[in-house]
Amino acid sequence: MALRDLVVLMDGSPRDDARLTVALGLARRDDAHVTGLCPLEILLPADMSFALGGYPDLWAIPEFASQIETEAKAKAGIIELNFRERLRREGARGEWVFDKGPLVPAVVHRLQAADLLVLGQNDPENPPSVVARALIEDVLMVSGRPLLLVPYAGTFEAPGRNVLIGWTRTRESARAVHDALPLIAPGATVTVLTVESKAPDARMLATADIAEHLARHGLTVSAARTVVTDGLSAADALLDYASDISADMLVVGGYGHSRTREMVLGGVTRDLLRFMTLPVLMSH
Repeated sequence: MALRDLVVLMDGSPRDDARLTVALGLARRDDAHVTGLCPLEILLPADMSFALGGYPDLWAIPEFASQIETEAKAKAGIIELNFRERLRREGARGEWVFDKGPLVPAVVHRLQAADLLVLGQNDPENPPSVVARALIEDVLMVSGRPLLLVPYAGTFEAPGRNVLIGWTRTRESARAVHDALPLIAPGATVTVLTVESKAPDARMLATADIAEHLARHGLTVSAARTVVTDGLSAADALLDYASDISADMLVVGGYGHSRTREMVLGGVTRDLLRFMTLPVLMSH
């Protein structure tokens, strides 16, 4: 199984190059096609809430709408030039798409005809526009496709050589594991980890079955478990373990509970979206 069609979301931020590096590294491994996607709405200034919220009628003023669109197109033109230059330098195949439609439908439309979307973690120091602040969650929940999230800080190459899988016996976790297979390099080391809230039954290792399955794909797999202590969240345990083994990608299922429940009670998905320190492959 190989990646054939990747989409990378471009927004003109300083992290565009970091996301492109990851996407092009994966594309090079499998000679995949890379689509640079730049929706117009993602280019809106972060302080546009006055227009999108309290004063939506401003969008009905032709001069206002025309000015905003002109500025966004000019910014998109610069992003496109950078994207095409990276493809040219690295000998990669790809195309550029500037979509003027609503943000989430634009991204989902492209992603549903692709293998993977590469996009960035929200940067609290450079927040996205109002319409893009829940983009990761929205696309994850409705697209039916995996997302590879690149942290807003740090330098990363193509992941998949030393992979940590956060395993639970859920639909989302199973989906993530199988969505991750095309990203895992031949000969990669894979660790399947369960995070437990109490001392586990020594006779039973919850990761054994999935570890055996992955080994049949020709991977070097080990099964492990860790117990969270007071004050340590499951997300902290996953990230700490990833650091301990120098993992280059974390694979998890996203939103095993409803988004509302995770927002109120806390949850692994929400915490990982805030605190990730390595690329995270997430599926719902």
